Amino acid sequence: MQSLPIFVRARGLPVILVGEGEAGEAKRRLLERAGAVIVDEAADAKLAFVAIEEPDAIAVRLHARGLLLNVADRPDLCDFTLPAIVDRDPVMIAIGTGGASAGLAAALRQRLEALLPHGLGRLARALFDARSALRSYYPDAGDRRRALAVMLAPGGALDPLIAHADPKIAPEDHEAPAASLERILLTSPDPDELTLRAARLLALADRIYHPADAPAAILDRARADAARIMGSAPAVPPPGLSVELIVIP
Repeated sequence: MQSLPIFVRARGLPVILVGEGEAGEAKRRLLERAGAVIVDEAADAKLAFVAIEEPDAIAVRLHARGLLLNVADRPDLCDFTLPAIVDRDPVMIAIGTGGASAGLAAALRQRLEALLPHGLGRLARALFDARSALRSYYPDAGDRRRALAVMLAPGGALDPLIAHADPKIAPEDHEAPAASLERILLTSPDPDELTLRAARLLALADRIYHPADAPAAILDRARADAARIMGSAPAVPPPGLSVELIVIP
């Protein structure tokens, strides 16, 4: 991973825009849509966008002031790049290629636009409104996370890839799964060769037991907050989902 994906709250944020032509107008529309306050080069700001034919000199000036900079069609001058966006407010999916190919990012966006229900934002808002009820019913954060995983799993009551006209979150109807242990046999260090089931288990696991030679690329497919434990899984696993990786030579 060469970049750290983040979402910046731009509403009311001063942002420098030095732009011209179609590229400059595209940046202006995006910033206005996000609620940013567009200012000129001399203003005080932390972010800047440059979309002109000869950007090198102005990029040097803005970098010297410590601004984070995006320069259209010049990834070598960029501190950050703009992704292709799938907007299901408040759900937002950003697709970036590190400046390698805007066309590839756009193609992936089009695929996801067709895949994701337009009402996905309603589900997100319903989950937000249910936070107090979920915390009350599942005081333990691990139990709460596991119960939500069951609700949001493929075919689950709140499967996000299925349109929900009026999603209802009733915590009492969705018990957190008990302690379980799953084993994944790895015959390749390539994460693209994981089965769909193995990839899903890694994404849901609370902890990963693994040997010292477990491929880092495979471990990276697990949640960032999942515990990584070197060694074999115990006979009686702790609460939640434990996954043991077994490397086959």
